[in-house]
This record gives sequence, structure tokens and C-alpha cells, in this order.
Amino acid sequence: MFIGFGTLVNVLTVVAGASLGLLVGNRLPTRTRSLVTDCLGLVTIVIGIFACLSMNSDAVVAALGKGVGLLVVLGALLPGALLGSWLRLTEQLERGAEHLRGRFGKQGSQHFVEGLITPVLVFCVGPLTIMGSISDGLGLGSQQLLVKSVLDGFASIAFAASLGVGVLFSAAAVGIIQGGLTLAAFLLGGFLTPLQVDLLEATGGVILIGLGLRLLEIRDIRVADMLPALAIAPVLAWGVSAVLA
Repeated sequence: MFIGFGTLVNVLTVVAGASLGLLVGNRLPTRTRSLVTDCLGLVTIVIGIFACLSMNSDAVVAALGKGVGLLVVLGALLPGALLGSWLRLTEQLERGAEHLRGRFGKQGSQHFVEGLITPVLVFCVGPLTIMGSISDGLGLGSQQLLVKSVLDGFASIAFAASLGVGVLFSAAAVGIIQGGLTLAAFLLGGFLTPLQVDLLEATGGVILIGLGLRLLEIRDIRVADMLPALAIAPVLAWGVSAVLA
């Protein structure tokens, strides 16, 4: 198969799943859609917890020692959140989503913004996204992204059933993010070490936990403002490993 095939399949499965979820969601009462959202919030927290465990992976402990991975994650999150807050990323994303709702969403469609942003974070933060895209870009096959496509397809059904039409537009973001990683791997080769990938995943895990708390309406955490931490984590991991070497 051609390079980028995995991302293409992933986009199509999200579109198909979201379309099916919209058909199902219209037939569900409000209390059921709310319960589905609660289930998604709980599962998102579980995914985030598993991702956070990578801060103590063999690669991280071997390069940095025990406990240092947590400090790197914290060191990425704090300046990342400050930068995101300064850039007002949450407001920027919400304005963009509101613009899309005005053009394509149904009148009075609630949760459109949440339905767009939430799946993007869930679908695009994790080892399958990063390693799958890199593997695809290096010409090593699309197997990891194909597995991810199946998972995302089923998840998009549940998201669309509870959060509405915004989930459908998240497919475009999946294509852009994964396509960008695949292109970077194709042009630059394997540009992230296992250490960097693990700490990037752990940082994303913390963001996913915050997203889960938001879905459960426990606290309205501005998770979008934390997104710059995903760019800072690999750089900080490389710097700390160089200092400790």
C-alpha cells in the first residue's frame, strides 16, 4: 500500500462511524445521550492513566532514572499551559468550531464545540497515532494505523451519538495531524526516539485525564491550552537526557 494509506483509512472510518452515530443519536433520549457521554468520560480517563504509565517505561528509566519522567512531564505541561493560555488556544478553537457550526451545524446544535475538539484529542494523542504515523511514513506499513482506524471508528459512533455533528468534522483534523506526522517521517526519517515518544505519550495522558474530567462535568479544564506541552515534551526529554548522559 502507498504511504499515507493508514491515515486515509482512519479518516474514512471516523466519517463512517460519526455518520452512523448521528443516525443512532437522533433516536436516543437525552438521558441516554448523557449516560453515553459519562461512559466516554470514564473511558477517556482510563486511556489517559494508561498513557501516563509510559513516564516510567524502560526507555525513560534507562535514560533518565526513576521519577525523572514525571518531572519532565510537569516541566512540559506548565510552560505549555502558560503558552496556550497566552495564545488563547481554547478561545481560538471554540471560535473556529462556532464558525463551522454556523456554516454546517444544525441550528441550536449543542455540544458542537465539544463534539469537534474532544474526538480530536482522543484520536490524536496516543502511541498508535505517533508510532503508527511514523511507521507509515518510513514505509514500514500501515498496520498500527489500521488497528487504530477500527478503534476510532467505533469510538466515533459513541461520540457522535452523544455530542452530535461536530464529531464528523474531527475527521479532517485526524487527516491533517496524522498526515503531517507521516509526511515528517517520510522527509526526516525516524525523528523521535523511544524516550521522546514515551514522554510525549505521558504528557498527552495527563491532557486526556483533564478531558475526561471535563466530559464528566467535574471541572471545566481548559485542555486546549495545554496542547503546546505536546511539542515541548520531546524537546525537554532530549535536553534532560543530554544533560544526564
